[in-house]
Amino acid sequence: MKDFNSIKEYQEKLSTLVGVSGYEEDIREFILQEIKEGQLADRVWTDKLGNVLAIIYGNNEEKKILLDAHMDEIGFMVSHIEEKGFLRFVLIGGWDERILLGQPVVIKSNENKMHPGIIGTKPPHLTTSKEREEKIKVSKLYIDLGFFSKQEVLDNGINIGSVGILYSPYELFPNNMVRGKAFDDRTGCNVLLHIMKLLKTSDKLDETVVFSFSVQEEIGGRGAQPAAYSLEPTMALAIENTTAADVPGVSDSECPAYLGKGPAITLADKSLISSPKVNKRLMENAKIENIPFQIKKPLYGGTDAGKIHLTKGGVPSSVVSVPCRYIHSPVSLLKLDDILNSIKLIKAFLKNPAKFQ
Repeated sequence: MKDFNSIKEYQEKLSTLVGVSGYEEDIREFILQEIKEGQLADRVWTDKLGNVLAIIYGNNEEKKILLDAHMDEIGFMVSHIEEKGFLRFVLIGGWDERILLGQPVVIKSNENKMHPGIIGTKPPHLTTSKEREEKIKVSKLYIDLGFFSKQEVLDNGINIGSVGILYSPYELFPNNMVRGKAFDDRTGCNVLLHIMKLLKTSDKLDETVVFSFSVQEEIGGRGAQPAAYSLEPTMALAIENTTAADVPGVSDSECPAYLGKGPAITLADKSLISSPKVNKRLMENAKIENIPFQIKKPLYGGTDAGKIHLTKGGVPSSVVSVPCRYIHSPVSLLKLDDILNSIKLIKAFLKNPAKFQ
């Protein structure tokens, strides 16, 4: 891979689709189409929860490496419709509630139409000084779609249970950086699709590679565990975004990962103590191939690997993450070089020139 065109293209297409946890159908259809049209796997199917599963057979069909990336993103669900057309909502996934007020949103209708809106609350001119100093609870917020009645909302295919996201356009930044929403974890989906393309044009691997584009990670890794149960891997990697906190106000000792220093390998997080065996294979092959990587400082975050490694009799697992600033917000920022080097690292891990088992 000599340029970033394909990485940029996938990152934009994947990140701009709407796929709140439990409602990943648009992402799923895009990924299925890419795999099927490109004939990127020996077998591909969707399980009962909506995970996209795929297999590329190697010389040994008993040894199976699972590569996982989740399709879902954090968002919200309509919980009540006011008579004047305003919407109350509840959050899905781990939001920083401080950023919600005044944000533009998009809500998906029954007909798959996207309706723009704004998150509002009681105007500051009508509040007391004490109220303005307090953190605004989600229960005090509402969404304004520009409708003037509950019936108008219903007539436009929006009901209790409709889901939406904070809106943010995908944009190119200087220094090979890109900004957008849902990089967690459409970036991982981007990496997996590129790995599948690379394996299609390479010699057969020693081990079989199985893939899970999983659902509902943002609400507790609910898709990854049944996916791993079905696929029965003997080793696994979750491919993720992780917090790059290389910003003012954060010391080096507190910073989990940095932009531009390559993929971050997890030693431990809140859901997993990574397998030293898997990490050694990652690091030894990266050194042979001169691929930059960094160690993510523990113990921040959690991933699908936390569920995968507990499946059946246990699966030795680790996590490879692309560092990303402002994660879990609509304006995530990452460096394309880190995606490219993550693809190179996973490829080296699979080809395993170090012959480390």
